[in-house]
Amino acid sequence: MMNEQSTVNAVVINVIFGVIWHYAMMFICMGINPSAFSPDRKMYLPHKWEHDGKFYQDFFKINKWKDYLPQHVGKDGFSKDHIDDVSIEYLDRFILETCRGEWNHKMNCVFVVVLFTLNGVTNVSVVLSFMTVAGNIPFLVIQRYNRFRLQKLRKTILRRLKRQNKMLVCTTAENESVTE
Repeated sequence: MMNEQSTVNAVVINVIFGVIWHYAMMFICMGINPSAFSPDRKMYLPHKWEHDGKFYQDFFKINKWKDYLPQHVGKDGFSKDHIDDVSIEYLDRFILETCRGEWNHKMNCVFVVVLFTLNGVTNVSVVLSFMTVAGNIPFLVIQRYNRFRLQKLRKTILRRLKRQNKMLVCTTAENESVTE
């Protein structure tokens, strides 16, 4: 059996490994080609049970707490705190960043495998695994919830732009026929 000293040592060592893992995932995430975070990739697509984010509203009451969680924005990073623009380009970037954030938090959860590999099934690995998952799931959920909302907004804007272009074409055609 582990004595108290070895339990403390195990916790310290595992926490150090956890910090290294989380930073490594963050740097890897920042270095990956943005095309890897395409919202059309299977891992980022909505599941039927999510009901385009409604599940997160109904089950987790996400709107009550999501704005209280911190976000990481690196130097020259992209803030996902609020929408600064409603251009298609901006929304596409925002959507991509939600995919990047989701990937990062999923990879942080993979640290659970490392914990059990290093420690076996021990109190240390169970508690630290729970803390790792509990610390990343809320952020992962926020990324998915926000992406579904942003994609809906993007579709609405595209429909509006198409309508405006049709109206512009009609107006231009009417003006050309009047001047002839």
